[in-house]
Amino acid sequence: MQAKLSTMFQSLKVRNYRLFATGQLIKLIGVWMMFIAQDWLVLDLSGNSATALGVVTALQFTPVLLLTLISGRLADRYDKRLLLFVANAFWTVLALAMAALVITGLVQLWHVFAFAALLGTANAVETPVRQAFVSELVGTELLPNALSLNAATFNSARIVGPAVAGLAIAAFDVGPVFLVTAFSSLAPLVNVVRMRPAELHRKELPPIGERDQAKVIDGLRYVWRRPDLLLPMVMISIIATSLFNFQLTLAALAKTVFNTGAASFGLFSSALAVGALAGALAGTGRRSRPSVWVVLGAAVACSVFGTLVGFAPAYWLVVTLLLPTGFCMVFFAQAANQRIQLGVDAAFRGRVMALWVLVFLGTNPVGAPVIGWLAETYGAGASIWIGGLISLVTALLALTWQLRRSGARLRFRVLPMPRFYVVSAPDC
Repeated sequence: MQAKLSTMFQSLKVRNYRLFATGQLIKLIGVWMMFIAQDWLVLDLSGNSATALGVVTALQFTPVLLLTLISGRLADRYDKRLLLFVANAFWTVLALAMAALVITGLVQLWHVFAFAALLGTANAVETPVRQAFVSELVGTELLPNALSLNAATFNSARIVGPAVAGLAIAAFDVGPVFLVTAFSSLAPLVNVVRMRPAELHRKELPPIGERDQAKVIDGLRYVWRRPDLLLPMVMISIIATSLFNFQLTLAALAKTVFNTGAASFGLFSSALAVGALAGALAGTGRRSRPSVWVVLGAAVACSVFGTLVGFAPAYWLVVTLLLPTGFCMVFFAQAANQRIQLGVDAAFRGRVMALWVLVFLGTNPVGAPVIGWLAETYGAGASIWIGGLISLVTALLALTWQLRRSGARLRFRVLPMPRFYVVSAPDC
């Protein structure tokens, strides 16, 4: 067990990565508390409008759609550590301003809309830079483990943040939650400063003239010529748009279908996050690039469980189904992320990861308003299972395409345990 745990958390032996992960964990707990408080505040200010909730989510991710590719170019041209500091500093100022509005009682719905858009701007710069920065913290050998621990950090915060936020909102209202978020965002700023640049795994930045040659269009062409990168990109764009909207749909499900309070909404989010944490930790032992079949199998599984959540008629059944749903969602997303990161040339890493962030998060401005409208018109449950079915069709089509392209065959085995497996061609 000790050896297993040592392998699982191997990247934490690297000081710079340990500082990075600690700062992210503290910040993300506050961020998830803020997300719960923000959603609850929007529902209160808008008269329980799921459409308003969808608009906020869309505004939060529209800058990702517009700015992420530019951020990827910056990541390939400039010091990622400095870029992270600037983006996180901007985020801290925003969080303090929003906390002041909420605590003083001056907040209005349009304030939340504006805050969501500005927050999205900070995230549009920070997220692709942070994704590309991980390889500089640990090097290629530990990169799969570090990426899995990133997901574990993210989902640990998703467990703690919503649970604490639900209780805090019930006890103190939303104002103090926003204040905690503002102070927690200082942690990554401090830890980025404490890092040792000499211990980073990176090459010297090229001269300014050579950096100017790092163009966005070259990154897009690079991915287009790589089917092994393009397939997970296309899959995640559709599945994230249609199914990965639980921040929106679970709030509507808790309040409008089961008529529960903020604490129960926090339980939904925490159940999803517990499964997600298990899915992230399941990938920490990976030491090589995951196969396309792992990515496709996880996509099918998360689509099936997501669909079942939408059909679940009872509160306890939703909580139960959210556990495997969270596991399969993160296992799929992380396997796809690792397949891309471990297959990309270092010179294109920033731009490729910016495209990954774009298709993973940038599609929300399109999907969130539609999902919000479905939830308000046909019910929150319908908005979930419709998205699940779209995702399932996407995953099955991708599986069919890959089988035909590779010449592989899908088989089913009953004994010793029922399972599907792939008989691959030699080149697979």
